[in-house]
Amino acid sequence: MTDGAVTEVARVLVAADKFKGSLTAVQVAERVTAGLRQVVPELEVETLPVADGGDGTVAAAVAAGFERHEVTVTGPLGAPVTAAFALRGTTAVVEMAEASGLQLLPAGVFAPLTATTYGSGELLRAALDAGATSIVFGVGGSATTDGGAGMLAALGAVFLDADGAPVGPGGGALAGLASADLTGVDPRFAAVDLVLASDVDNPLTGPKGCAAVYGPQKGATPEDVATLDAALAHYAGILEKAIGPKAAELAASPGAGGAGGIGYGALLLDASFRPGIELMLEVLGFAPALERATLVITGEGSLDEQTLHGKAPAGVAAAARAAGKEVVAVCGRLALPPEALGAAGIRRAYPLTDLEPEPAKSMANAGPLLERVAANIARDFLG
Repeated sequence: MTDGAVTEVARVLVAADKFKGSLTAVQVAERVTAGLRQVVPELEVETLPVADGGDGTVAAAVAAGFERHEVTVTGPLGAPVTAAFALRGTTAVVEMAEASGLQLLPAGVFAPLTATTYGSGELLRAALDAGATSIVFGVGGSATTDGGAGMLAALGAVFLDADGAPVGPGGGALAGLASADLTGVDPRFAAVDLVLASDVDNPLTGPKGCAAVYGPQKGATPEDVATLDAALAHYAGILEKAIGPKAAELAASPGAGGAGGIGYGALLLDASFRPGIELMLEVLGFAPALERATLVITGEGSLDEQTLHGKAPAGVAAAARAAGKEVVAVCGRLALPPEALGAAGIRRAYPLTDLEPEPAKSMANAGPLLERVAANIARDFLG
């Protein structure tokens, strides 16, 4: 007996994001494929791991055929880290979380006032050195709230305090910024198509700014949030003196608050802003894969209210619905009612917690549980 949706499915497209803390997007695709084929052994399955610009974006690009390039850059705390970007032809996918992400911090350690995006600038420069003339800059999952000042400094900008010394790392130090000079920024950016890929449209400062909304996730106390927001406003004011009204306009623009304000730094480099999942689906070749599919399986670790605001499953479902394709979702936990799923274009969701209600056990056994869930999808939709 089927769910009544599809009687004959020639090809399934698995286009899911990671299950954060449990499975990468590639592993999700592998487990779903294995579960489907337990029920329908000869099923044609195409996998296209997806990401929305945050952590996992480079891995998704590599899975789609981009070449992985590793470089040593400055991590968020100043120590060297190994970071990767993806390159295909002259198009690079650069993920700021690779150089400046929360996952690079030791467990339980946060540095809301001092974490730097310097390594993200080094990573962008490495992409230019590799021949990139088009760069997709995915931002999200950052440990930082420095307005992209570290990134810009790595690319040649100069930020000095009242004594003429370079300001220290992190957003907190921007309170002491006395002058800014962007004339030394790598001139190659003038000829590069730089696109800021983000799933947030927050401005730089204010109640919806990066410090207020995302600072607490990075260990910022209420006092730290106030300090950072004031420092970022001061930073934008100093930049306005350096480059004119454009600095203030960009600070108020959607996306400026992405990843602790690194979105603002990217906009200062003349980046265009696009929703991360929309852009990544283009880069990964989603449209032709969707055309070949009869059923689409998407998902991520938690299907919740945030999913509906620019996360990967919502982007996949919207594109699939526009193409008239049925969509189901897999997830670790489900916090959306059926009507919200339906409005997003998702016919039905299959959470792992239906099989293992204990969250810790569900996460620890996500792989085998996901295979069982996928087998249920095959029975409901492909049987």
